[in-house]
This record gives sequence, structure tokens and C-alpha cells, in this order.
Amino acid sequence: MKHLLDSNTLIEAKNRYYGLTICPGYWAWILQQHQALEVASIVPVLDELAKGNDDLTQWVKGNAHLFEDASDERTQAAFGHIVAKIAQQAPLMKAGALEEFLEGADPWLIAKAMTTGAVVVTHEVYNPDIKRKYTIPNVCSLVGVSYMNTFELLGKLDARFVLHH
Repeated sequence: MKHLLDSNTLIEAKNRYYGLTICPGYWAWILQQHQALEVASIVPVLDELAKGNDDLTQWVKGNAHLFEDASDERTQAAFGHIVAKIAQQAPLMKAGALEEFLEGADPWLIAKAMTTGAVVVTHEVYNPDIKRKYTIPNVCSLVGVSYMNTFELLGKLDARFVLHH
């Protein structure tokens, strides 16, 4: 896979501009791009989203093949590298920020991207001055992983959602 989706890209799409019943083409496109080996996510993202109780929860459970294993040795080693890098910044961050970041799927998403050369797709925005929490773009920048948002991904892969009469 070349692009790894953060949970917030799926949540935002569902809640706002690409609701599952409003724009089913978007969700079909994600699955099509997965088959083309362009788009995937990881099991920890599936685990986060599966805790919900809505149509997105059902969609991710029904499309579990989209979510790749992140427990392989290379990803675990990359995770260790990420922990070491961000732990150096911990004294500058709000208390508990490191633990909070490490509890979620985000460091695993970045680690998987490090081992596969994938781009992380997230709606989080780079902000070097943020001290209250670690963000995907800030950590990606720290460890040399590329990132983009959903709309950049749609443009890069020439997505087209066309109405047929």
C-alpha cells in the first residue's frame, strides 16, 4: 500500500462531506483503491473505529481486509524508534502527552508507513509550536515520513465521483 488512512479521515468523511448514504461512491472508491494497492489502514485503526456503534463501525467491520497487521517485527522496531525520538521532546510537552499518544493507533500508523514507504493520510495539521499533544504531522516530520490530507489524496489519485442520470 502507498497511502495509510488515519481514523480521523474516515470519521470526518462519515460525519461531514462523504456520509455513507450521501456519497457511497467515496467508500467504494476507498475499496477500489485498496484493491489497486494504493490505500489501506492498519488493525489498530480498525480497533479504534470498531468501538463505535454507527454505520462507520459496521463498514469497517465489513471491510476488515482494508486494515493491515501492524504487529510485524519491522513495524515494532519502527515503533521503538518513534518512541525514542518523541520521548526526547517529552519534557517540552504537556504532562501525559507522550502516554496519550502511545496509547492510540497513531504511532503504529507512522511506524507502518516507515517500514513500507507509505504516506500517512490525516486531517491533523503540522504545527511545530503545539505542546499539549503529539500530532501525526509533527511526529512524521520528526522521523521523515510523508503525510497529506484526504483532499490531497483524492487529487493525487484522480478521484472522480460522478452522478449518472
